Amino acid sequence: MRLSRYFIIVAVVLVALLLVTYQNLPADDDLAEPESADASADMQSQVGATSLEAEIDAYLEAHRDTGRFMGSVLVIRGDEVLFSEGYGMANLEHNIRNMPQTKFRIGSTTKQFTAAAILQLQEAGKLGVEAPVSTYLPEYPDGEQITIHQLLNHTAGVPDYTSFPDFLDTVRQPTTLEELVARFKDEPLEFTPGERYSYSNSGYVLLTQIIERVSGQTYTDYVREHIFEPLSMADSGYDSHEAVLANRASGYDFTGDDYVNAAFVDMTFAVGAGGLYSTAEDLYKWNQALETDTFLSAPSLAAMFAPTIVVDESADPPSYYGYGWEMTEHLGRRLIWHVGRLAGFVMMTARYPDEEVVVIVLSNVGTASPDIIAQDMAAIVFGEPYELPKERRIIQVDPTTNQAYVGRYELRPDFILTVTLEGGRLFVQGTGQPKFEIYPESETEFFLKVTDAQLTFVVDDAGAVTGLILHQGGRDLPAPKLEE
Repeated sequence: MRLSRYFIIVAVVLVALLLVTYQNLPADDDLAEPESADASADMQSQVGATSLEAEIDAYLEAHRDTGRFMGSVLVIRGDEVLFSEGYGMANLEHNIRNMPQTKFRIGSTTKQFTAAAILQLQEAGKLGVEAPVSTYLPEYPDGEQITIHQLLNHTAGVPDYTSFPDFLDTVRQPTTLEELVARFKDEPLEFTPGERYSYSNSGYVLLTQIIERVSGQTYTDYVREHIFEPLSMADSGYDSHEAVLANRASGYDFTGDDYVNAAFVDMTFAVGAGGLYSTAEDLYKWNQALETDTFLSAPSLAAMFAPTIVVDESADPPSYYGYGWEMTEHLGRRLIWHVGRLAGFVMMTARYPDEEVVVIVLSNVGTASPDIIAQDMAAIVFGEPYELPKERRIIQVDPTTNQAYVGRYELRPDFILTVTLEGGRLFVQGTGQPKFEIYPESETEFFLKVTDAQLTFVVDDAGAVTGLILHQGGRDLPAPKLEE
């Protein structure tokens, strides 16, 4: 999710620059007196800002043209909004456009607010993050072994209920917080708490229950009263299909040729792990609040952004998790980020703290790649290289060649890519995921239309297929072929 349209984008930027320069030329009467240095600097700043906006806009239009992106985007530097715009439709059936005020489900970005609520309660003396869960939830099995800190940074070993085999069967049914906890509370821990990192939505469900138990309020009421109202985030809240929300986006998936409505989920399943909605403009307020210690204390902010555990040891540069945020480096700069995904919605917030730059990408197309979009937009702001979405072309491949690719490929021990041949067409399916067609652009290179991902099949000197490489999110992930 790149070089075929590069020259078109450059042309757009240059045209915009020329137009602005022309519009700011002095009139004949003004030529008698030279401009002041301040006026000249202001004009150069305006030209620079406009060219930056044009470059970002052209980049996002290119992504929209792929069909894989619709949404709202906002870019901040310091207190200045560099860019704010909506793309595509919030609702295709009623022809309603996305705007910076459009409400999107934010999925796992909710975890930032849950973590902030826990830190607020610690500041109020109502809990301590190093205390065991049993202090606040005495009925929870193994609660004496797990600390709140470990729930916050995904090192508790609590099995993730969203990975259970029956998850898709239960996610459409309304549930209570107690029923949700009951789904995983009697399952054995995956490892000794504190031993390693393993992303767990269940951990943030337990944090939700602790917030309610300690504060005496529902999670919905707590975040509204203690976070959204103080920060004037009037367009944020807990999502519910019963509520009538002005400017609510509908969630879609892209099939490669058209859009379909995302599968229905009952939002009671998500709670403090992923249940909130917000807008680009409200998330701007949220990120501005995290820049100083006026909302959360300096020690709380330090804890939230502390790289407490390695997420991926194989990543270069390495990635770490704090409380509701992940930390790494990008373009030689510190990056604090998190992605949210939920039923037709994906989003990313990317914070570059040393440069005071924040990029917010919200999409109501579940197959979009907000991480790539956010990082490329940051590259535009920093004047670094980036690539445009690549227009891929399908070629004809010998059917016998396709047959050789059929099999199972191990991306991770718990995640297998299964390649099948049906009616002469190749499909790939990840563990627990839908099946998608893959299209050849060479004899060994294939791509997906539904998302920005490609597969390269690895063939040895004898012509045998030994594995594949998944190219996605800027990473090349090898998967050896399993013996049948």
